[in-house]
Amino acid sequence: MKTTRHPEIRMALCVVLLAIIAGCAQERAATRPEPSAARTPGTQAVAESADARGILMRMAEFLANTPQYSVNIQDNYDVVQESGQKIEFGERRKVTLSRPNGLRIEADHSNGDKHLVQYDGKDITVFNPTLNIYAQVTKPGGIDEAVMYFLRDLHMRLPLAMLLTSRLPSELEKRTQALDYVERTEIQGSPAHHLAGQTETVDYQVWIAEGSQPLPLRVVLTYKNEEGQPQFRAQFSDWNLAPEIDNSQFAFTPPEGAQKIAFVAQLPQPTSQGATPSEQTGGQK
Repeated sequence: MKTTRHPEIRMALCVVLLAIIAGCAQERAATRPEPSAARTPGTQAVAESADARGILMRMAEFLANTPQYSVNIQDNYDVVQESGQKIEFGERRKVTLSRPNGLRIEADHSNGDKHLVQYDGKDITVFNPTLNIYAQVTKPGGIDEAVMYFLRDLHMRLPLAMLLTSRLPSELEKRTQALDYVERTEIQGSPAHHLAGQTETVDYQVWIAEGSQPLPLRVVLTYKNEEGQPQFRAQFSDWNLAPEIDNSQFAFTPPEGAQKIAFVAQLPQPTSQGATPSEQTGGQK
């Protein structure tokens, strides 16, 4: 059986955060099946349900205002095959961030491939050590500008990218159509709030650490309008809010023999011969 990865689906994961873990228009208490008769919720549960938006926004504000951090992320995602079967692929990432200008993301994919993304306040660099090739573009303005340029202009993949930016709280205010408080639980031995939200295209769940550091511990996205409803799952670990930072971590020095290439979005786009101007531009719809 030929297994398909569908790289276009993998790349689309980077943009999904804009439409998933973002916005709070409606809140309600999630229901959970009980093995016996339904229980009457206590005062604490009612209060937590009513504060689902507050919990989500505290996480957003906390991340947006944290000057430095590092975290490890284990990603897993489904790719629906022609047969309808879902195959899981994954990657491990280490993120190191230092506002306003330092970002480093090291990724190890389940097929053995590796990638490095770096930003030093001036240049965005993507390096593939497996092939010893890199692409680089100048984009001053800080992490927020660099991330949005990376996604929208270069059409590159960066899962959960909006978590890296200071725009997270405002994006959260705009997008989500419904938000539920599911339960108080534990993730990796730490007490956490389990929330569930919905947007037009994605259902999402997020587990947020309880206490003075409301960090995301787990995220699950379900693409409900896609065939087979594939999921993306991310587990966060080893949060460090005071990492040892050296600016050299963010600047790229090409290794010996490395070849510089262009981002695909920077290459001339082919046009069909004989196409009319309206066909070339897409016309009016």
